[in-house]
Amino acid sequence: MSAPGAHSLSTDLDRKEHALRARLASLESVLVAYSGGTDSAFLAWAAHEVLGERMLAVLADSPSLPRRELEMAIEFADQWRIPLKVIATQEMDRPEYIRNDAARCFHCKDELFTVIERERDQLGFQHIAYGKNLDDEGDFRPGQRAAAQHRVLSPLADAGLTKQEIRSLSERAGLKVWNKPASACLSSRIEYGRAVSREALAAIEAGEDALRDLGFKQARVRHHGEIVRIEIARDELDRAFSPEMAPILVPIFKKLGFKYVTLDCEGYRSGSMNAVLPIEQIRTAK
Repeated sequence: MSAPGAHSLSTDLDRKEHALRARLASLESVLVAYSGGTDSAFLAWAAHEVLGERMLAVLADSPSLPRRELEMAIEFADQWRIPLKVIATQEMDRPEYIRNDAARCFHCKDELFTVIERERDQLGFQHIAYGKNLDDEGDFRPGQRAAAQHRVLSPLADAGLTKQEIRSLSERAGLKVWNKPASACLSSRIEYGRAVSREALAAIEAGEDALRDLGFKQARVRHHGEIVRIEIARDELDRAFSPEMAPILVPIFKKLGFKYVTLDCEGYRSGSMNAVLPIEQIRTAK
């Protein structure tokens, strides 16, 4: 016997999926800003299901994208035969991006959508879409302002789909990204006000790769200059704080250029760098 309310939840999810497919079908053609994360991967898959060759996933490659994420995104597109084009973005050439204030994400997405617009015009596509979901509307995401300025569509949010619903639909479709942990760009690990550099991004990526090799499933390397603040998922903190772990972690991160190696007692939490921003900056960046 199904649980009470299960049928209505399923019906609601079916309704939202139908709304998404109807929205995609209304588009003559679309470029999907694709990162390989759960939301953009599901959107690219759904767009390909509905539009076939009248869609193209566009994956932006830059120093802020971990090589592992790039490889996984390409692998997913290959698996589902989703048309894919990898393009280079040049946000590192933008002083306002390097400055790394509360609006950094806006400048990153402004560069992304500017480059994708050129692709759209050259290839003859009609629209650009990205993987914003309904939950994102209440979060601190300056990139949404860039999307609005470039008139980028958000079919997932338009269909009323939340993050969890997208995961449920992805699991139902057999997409292995359904339970993929969130993974923001490497620049988001650098404290606000500290310039983004290729060296810092490389150190962060190498540190997170090392943590993954040690078996930690959810971890972030937060760059505070000479200090590294390591966030580990709360259910893995006991192991991280075990006496035998310190002699392993310290040499790894000192070799990457950090003088002080710290573990955050609060554990991993998404967007922890935003906690230090004054509310005025958050409102302005939005």
